Amino acid sequence: MGDAMAGVPADSPAIVTSAAVSPAEVSPAEVSPAAAGLRMPPEWAPHAGCLMAWPSRPELWGDRIADAVRDYAAVAQAIAAFEPVLMACNPGLAADVRARCGPGVTPVEIPINDSWTRDSGPVFVRGPGGEVAIVGFGFNAWGNRWHPYDDDAMLSERLASRLGLRFFRAPLILEGGSFLVDGEGTLITTEQCLLNPNRNPSLDRAGIEALLREFLGVSTVVWLPYGHSLDVGPEGTDGHLDGVLGYLAPGRVLLEHTADPRSPEHARGLANLAALRSARDASGRVFDVTFLDPGLDSPVSYANHYVANGAVIVPVAGDSPADEAALAVLAAAYPGRRVVGVPGRVLSFGGGGPHCITQQIPEGVALPG
Repeated sequence: MGDAMAGVPADSPAIVTSAAVSPAEVSPAEVSPAAAGLRMPPEWAPHAGCLMAWPSRPELWGDRIADAVRDYAAVAQAIAAFEPVLMACNPGLAADVRARCGPGVTPVEIPINDSWTRDSGPVFVRGPGGEVAIVGFGFNAWGNRWHPYDDDAMLSERLASRLGLRFFRAPLILEGGSFLVDGEGTLITTEQCLLNPNRNPSLDRAGIEALLREFLGVSTVVWLPYGHSLDVGPEGTDGHLDGVLGYLAPGRVLLEHTADPRSPEHARGLANLAALRSARDASGRVFDVTFLDPGLDSPVSYANHYVANGAVIVPVAGDSPADEAALAVLAAAYPGRRVVGVPGRVLSFGGGGPHCITQQIPEGVALPG
């Protein structure tokens, strides 16, 4: 989410939300996913499908709304070749989704304000017996920057009801693009985002870590200093992790780092590398780092890719010399998965990439047909 996309300024009139849908089960406050034996699986674990949301509020895309619809559909179609896609869309738009996306993409009419499910949508947690539940973290539109966001803040709870899944509400503002997990107890995030007072001003680092442990089932939190510099500013996300890093496997990460010192990302990448080198994951491993150099002034973030069943969905600029090299690095980093390039420029204009507009649904969830 970024310069063109998030919403309207905070002083704009609110839009009245529709009636809330009760979740299948709201857990008592004293019960947490960790206490119930649940944890968030890694992105590379088997999926039941992928959650997306159809572009909404066209006035925010301006004259690029048609391009946004086209490219969201292209991403959905690319993913649907490998796993089912569940597309949340505002009431009345299901037919449009079907017509544009084709088979493999199932529309679910549910009120939304925006279309960045990684950030506003649910986090799925899974138990050792295969049971799956949804965690709904608080959502305040990237630091209360944009209004309205009331329907997006209800998306996790409404989807829990639609899917018949147990629901946990977490007392923490957290966007999915700000962290990654390995499924073995490690979570990586950025200080730039999670420690920003516009998210959880009453919580310090220790308080945030405690809630991450309880609601995501992790034991170790690794803090990097920075996200991407494009995420900083009045319309940014305050440095989401998924613009600079991908988790490849336990103990292995992909770091997007620009070697050219003229780039504002150069010094940030070195600082993030230093933090990774000094950290240890939940199993005590030193991180094995694969580097991806997007070049100077890259129009897309290759780190912002989606790992599907048997595939990696990667944004490409289409006319950048960095595209071919990035795809080769990712093919080597994900052996056994097909690397598929999708249009990335419009998503980048909106403030993200394929990772930002998707959320993996783990194996064990029955999806509507």
